[in-house]
Amino acid sequence: MKIAVIDLGTNTFNLLIAEVIGQGKFKKIYSDRIPVKLGEGTINQGFISAEPFKRGIDALKIYKTKIDELGVNVIKAFATSAIRSASNGADFIIEADKLTGIKVETIDGNREAELIFLGVCAGGNLTNEPTLIMDIGGGSTEFIIVQHKQIVWKKSYPLGASRLLQQFKPEDPIKANTIERFNSYLSEQLLDLNAKVNEFKPSLLIGTSGAFDSFVDMIAAVKDVPGINEGNQTYPIAIDDFKIMYHQTMQSTYEDRLQIKGLLPMRVDMIVISFLLSNFVLNSCSIDEFYCCTYSLKEGILMEYMKDIQ
Repeated sequence: MKIAVIDLGTNTFNLLIAEVIGQGKFKKIYSDRIPVKLGEGTINQGFISAEPFKRGIDALKIYKTKIDELGVNVIKAFATSAIRSASNGADFIIEADKLTGIKVETIDGNREAELIFLGVCAGGNLTNEPTLIMDIGGGSTEFIIVQHKQIVWKKSYPLGASRLLQQFKPEDPIKANTIERFNSYLSEQLLDLNAKVNEFKPSLLIGTSGAFDSFVDMIAAVKDVPGINEGNQTYPIAIDDFKIMYHQTMQSTYEDRLQIKGLLPMRVDMIVISFLLSNFVLNSCSIDEFYCCTYSLKEGILMEYMKDIQ
């Protein structure tokens, strides 16, 4: 059986096509990502403007062509923050069905967090120790605290990179007082996360999503070692290496970032916000170990579906 999973994210639409090869096991056949930037310009106003709307539909048309070409049996398509919070999100879903036949399910933040957790489980990253999982999206950021490989607390916050970028409009390069304002804002918004961290005391942070992949690749490029590859789902990030790259990024201009090895052009505009978010969490949560997991929402959807059909 071949399954296609589409993650309709705020910044990027991601496609994973996999073949079920056994109980709880799959083989990736094809993957793709298309930067659609659904939240461009209007995410904090609560609607998808015309150009991003069209980019999203066009991306789904491309995906449907590939899905048909590869003879996929099942399509699972999930929409997250930008679509669920947009006044015309339902219109987007109707148009997607009409023009591509892809039926999109909108999920709330709690469901998104659960699926991210399942993806991390599939990546084989979890121990019995208290662990904080963090997924930075364009529209929302999910936090999950895990103990004994079970969720003990989870929450989705409207603190995605696209929302925060449009809210704070950082300078080029970002100024120190903007960083201070950003950190103060996060302190206010993440009070309940801080309380739960004090309760469960996770010392390990697992980051999922493209931003953390970028951290790995940027650090690897500096050290001239291999970055993200197909054969591995878990990558340690030395906190000292992260801090060095964080400070370099805070001092960089947009043009500087275009030249950074390991940083995809599609992530250049959001990477400052992603570094700020991650650095805040590392500091405020007193994290000792930091890992990137390349499995997240898509793989969680896949694992859940495979369990349901067995």
